[in-house]
Amino acid sequence: MADDRRDDKWTQGAELTAEQARQAREGRPAPADSAEDAETLRERRRLAQQAMLDRWIDGVLTEQRRSRRWKLFFRFFFALLILASLATTLYGLFLVPGPVGTEGPHLGVVRVEGVIDRESPANAERILDGVERAWKAPGAEAVVLHIDSPGGSPVQSQRIYDELMRLRASGDKPIIAVIEDIGASGAYYIAAAADEIVAAPASLVGSIGVIHAGFGFEEAIDRLGVERRVFTAGDNKAFLDPFSDISADQRAFWQGVLATTHHQFIEDVKAGRGKRLADDERLFSGLIWTGEQARALGLVDDLDSLDGIARARLETPRVKDYTPRLDPFERLSRRFGRVVAEWLGVPRADSPLRYQLN
Repeated sequence: MADDRRDDKWTQGAELTAEQARQAREGRPAPADSAEDAETLRERRRLAQQAMLDRWIDGVLTEQRRSRRWKLFFRFFFALLILASLATTLYGLFLVPGPVGTEGPHLGVVRVEGVIDRESPANAERILDGVERAWKAPGAEAVVLHIDSPGGSPVQSQRIYDELMRLRASGDKPIIAVIEDIGASGAYYIAAAADEIVAAPASLVGSIGVIHAGFGFEEAIDRLGVERRVFTAGDNKAFLDPFSDISADQRAFWQGVLATTHHQFIEDVKAGRGKRLADDERLFSGLIWTGEQARALGLVDDLDSLDGIARARLETPRVKDYTPRLDPFERLSRRFGRVVAEWLGVPRADSPLRYQLN
């Protein structure tokens, strides 16, 4: 009986660990010794760490390749953009065909197209540059402002008007304004400085007035529970803010600003047109008329077109466009700058008053 107890592996022999006992129950042979178990565990840990390091390195390399591809894409995109801008600029400067049939006497044409604004093609600097070139050209029998514009900035319109009146006073050559589809508000302000205004019968002429348009959102934000925070030094600094109320005194003041600007417009039109204007109180009310109606009111002198003027004044009708060419790259830069400013919330410095048909 004692021998049986000595042979019993459960009560005799070396004490087993939990892992060794589990392996014995499952019938797996126990490791030769604990030193071998420790060495195997360390090797397994090393292999696991190596595998983890390999996965991390693979991830870093993949991210670097992805980042490199995006960098190449953006570099390629900007290179194409620059090349396209340069190609457009070169085309505008060298490859666009010049005016045809400008040898000998001709009419020097300067186009006033679109909204008159400092940032638009119809800005005072560009138009006056063209006028000066046409005025100094030996073969130009007359300077013709070819107008198709609803008006725009009071400042830009006044600058052009003043320079045209100065040239007109010198009497060197006539200045003719030809209104195509529309010559309203600030565009008519410019035309009034010409010696003669010609319009198409169905064109729109007039709109001698000043406008400032805005909205009042103070009640809307109150209903939404939004608090408007504007900090100013000066009681009236923010009186045109659309989210703030406007008092009766502020309203009267701003109406006075509009009236003063309107008075400037009226006086300049009277100075340019003189006694040709009809005695009609509606002339300066902001109304707009067709070319045919405008002739009866003295706003225009004749009904004709640019081609008709050329045929009437020249034996061989010729016109030459002296409007400075637009730099495509500059236009792209201006548009891009305007978009960026709008996205960043940078306010523009344009006057809130407009000589413009809305």
